[in-house]
Amino acid sequence: MKPFEGLKAIIYKEFIHIRRDPASLVFIFIIPMFQLTLFGYAIDTEVKHIPTVVYDQDHSPESRALVDAFANTEYFDVVGRVESARGIEEALVGGRAKVGITIPPGFAASLLTGRSAQVQVLVDGSESTLATTALNVAQGLGLERSIKEFIATGRLSVSIDQLPVDVRPRVLFNPELKSANFFVPGLVGVVLQIVTVILTAFAIVREREAGTLEQVLVTPVSRSGLMLGKLLPYSLIGFVQFSLVLVVMVGVFGVPVRGDVGLLYALSVLFVFATLALGLLISTFARTQGQALQMAILVIVPSILLSGFVFPRESMPLPVYALTFLIPVTYYMEILRGIIIRGADFSTLWDEALMLGIMSVGLVTLSVLRFRRTLS
Repeated sequence: MKPFEGLKAIIYKEFIHIRRDPASLVFIFIIPMFQLTLFGYAIDTEVKHIPTVVYDQDHSPESRALVDAFANTEYFDVVGRVESARGIEEALVGGRAKVGITIPPGFAASLLTGRSAQVQVLVDGSESTLATTALNVAQGLGLERSIKEFIATGRLSVSIDQLPVDVRPRVLFNPELKSANFFVPGLVGVVLQIVTVILTAFAIVREREAGTLEQVLVTPVSRSGLMLGKLLPYSLIGFVQFSLVLVVMVGVFGVPVRGDVGLLYALSVLFVFATLALGLLISTFARTQGQALQMAILVIVPSILLSGFVFPRESMPLPVYALTFLIPVTYYMEILRGIIIRGADFSTLWDEALMLGIMSVGLVTLSVLRFRRTLS
């Protein structure tokens, strides 16, 4: 036989197969371009619009001017005002804000009499990139306001310990800004999502390719019973996986769980069920296991990049930021970092839990309806 004999025929045959599988062409050409455009537009390492709450005890024109100065930097978005130090703590623990600014009484009087006016800036350290930006900008703003006061009053030779606007930043929850405390809890959600989505993404397709799906359909079982029957065993596997990664997080990386471990497990039920249902929905669309894997990757990659795992969602453009609310792991990231790092309780995480519950029910319902249409 001559070398390369029949090569032309094989190449021609493969092109025919590719042409007969337009779904693969979509994944090969269109999806990568879409993802590149989306991520290139959405991912911005410069953190801005950090949610901020203010506790202004002075209520003077000078204190209001200082708050406006923080807002005008575009790095801080004042999302609320509180009436106590406890209010700032609750906003930070609950994730409603990432920065809390406290202006003490007598702030304006200190400026007018040439004394140092202190301002406390509390920063949520559970997101290290965001915290570092907030610290640097707050300190820079304090120095800038002090220089303006020096020029306005003619005091050009003053000790650095006597700055007119003395910003005192303090990092909460992760004072050393350890990257492991930020990334590892998020990795728990990422790993759990990858495992659960891929597990069920092959559920229906594998039955179809093996020729056993028809046998299942002739048994006395409802569509809903079939869907839930496929979800529940994998739920157990998901919880074993969750327990393993939690042990590694605490034992290997030394990240302690500050909140209630029981609450963490309870809310993880909702996330595991939502991601398993998402994989099952993918399985009803895919015709082969290859297509199921491609669709799973199409879901997993945006979830990792847009959920706030690496890049703060606050810095994303508004259309992409709105899109992040459709991703289950977005809410689970808040739950993980809230319980593990900030010690949050259910009263501050109920809205994330509610959204995961709604997504779980919705995805299971869509899977059942899609399964009926596919096999009718």
